[in-house]
Amino acid sequence: MTASNANGARARLGGLLGRGSDRPPRYSAGALARKGLTGEAWPRVWQDHDLKKTYDVIIIGAGVHGLATAYYLATNHGITNVAVLDKGYVGGGGSGRNTAIVRSNYLTPEGVAFYDRSLDLYNSMAADLNINVMFSERGHMTLAHTDSALRTMHWRAEVNKLQGINSSVIDPDEVKGLAPSLDTTSHPRYPILGALYHPPGGIIRHDAVNWGYARGADHLGVEIHQKTEVYDILVRGGELAEGKGAGGKVTGVRTNRGDISAPIVVNCTAGWGSLISAMAGVRLPITTHPLEAAVTEPVKVFLPTVVVSGSLHVYVSQTDRGELVFGASVDPLNTYSMRGSLSFTEELAGHILELMPSVSKMRLLRQWAGLCDMTPDYSPIMGFTPVEGHLTDVGWGTYGFKAGPVSGETMAECIATNTTPKLIEPFKLERFNDGTLVGEKGAAAVGH
Repeated sequence: MTASNANGARARLGGLLGRGSDRPPRYSAGALARKGLTGEAWPRVWQDHDLKKTYDVIIIGAGVHGLATAYYLATNHGITNVAVLDKGYVGGGGSGRNTAIVRSNYLTPEGVAFYDRSLDLYNSMAADLNINVMFSERGHMTLAHTDSALRTMHWRAEVNKLQGINSSVIDPDEVKGLAPSLDTTSHPRYPILGALYHPPGGIIRHDAVNWGYARGADHLGVEIHQKTEVYDILVRGGELAEGKGAGGKVTGVRTNRGDISAPIVVNCTAGWGSLISAMAGVRLPITTHPLEAAVTEPVKVFLPTVVVSGSLHVYVSQTDRGELVFGASVDPLNTYSMRGSLSFTEELAGHILELMPSVSKMRLLRQWAGLCDMTPDYSPIMGFTPVEGHLTDVGWGTYGFKAGPVSGETMAECIATNTTPKLIEPFKLERFNDGTLVGEKGAAAVGH
């Protein structure tokens, strides 16, 4: 893409940020009250479009990864003839069903560098996208209940420090000082022996992130098509039975609204990542599991940091409104069901009460589930595939939301330059054949 096109995209982005005449309208208090009382229509944050026959890039999935990829294609590379397709609605999958924790204290050097760039982008996102994403840097604490877990925390801390990440191992007294509600005595079955503390970690409003990227991409000329389901990825002129796989070339997609042609089709889905790539003849080593979460009634804020326990398979944070948000590890069975289960609630309640007995009287208001695509090494699959023009950004397991910004930035660079950025080189599909796995289970299995 030429420099003039990229500059034109940045100029349009300037309008979004309030530096041009096409900036989104701002309303006075009187105008806001009038609209609220009279029911006067609000302008659309992103527009509906007729589906064109041809695009330069088609992105499947309108979650944070797909929207971020489209946004950075437009703002960093001037590529705006892009269609983002989703069978549901913007942020309706894992991007809107997660618990919105962000951090960069991973186990491998590759993972640490990757997620730290994402955390940088989250820190500047409110200004970059001109939207309050409600980022709250409150610290992230991973508890150790056994000697082996404590060794792992020291391991992670040293890896983090070598990468310039603010992480350290703290003792039970320091844990108690940061989170007074935790039981740090020797009475629990799994006493707290210490923790890995990561001050830059925190929580963010996931819906605002999705809306910000969608608005920014739309403003730059990207088309977002909701309720547009992809039935097939067309390879070598749409051959359905043969010609797919190595040596094939993407020509477009088949949808419920007709066929669309494009030389590049990017799979940014969660839950159905392996099924989408299989349409192009690309097999991915992915299994899909539900991940359940729950939220309590709101109370006065008493938990100032994010708390994770890998041994107990739970994590908890408190929102600004006062709800406790809980989660656990993925369900053990492979299924596409997103129904909540009683077994999850019972196990979650038992482990949370081991950590914080004082919350026993709080009422659980609701629970929900999303789908997670798990790879053998708990790291994603990003970049090119054996089919020319088909790229993937999938396999995110339980940690995809925190990687949304950097995934979009690097996938956009990958598409625009036809080269693999250094940050995502370790996550290429070929690693499963080469044996160069990026083992993140120690930091990602429950470490949301």
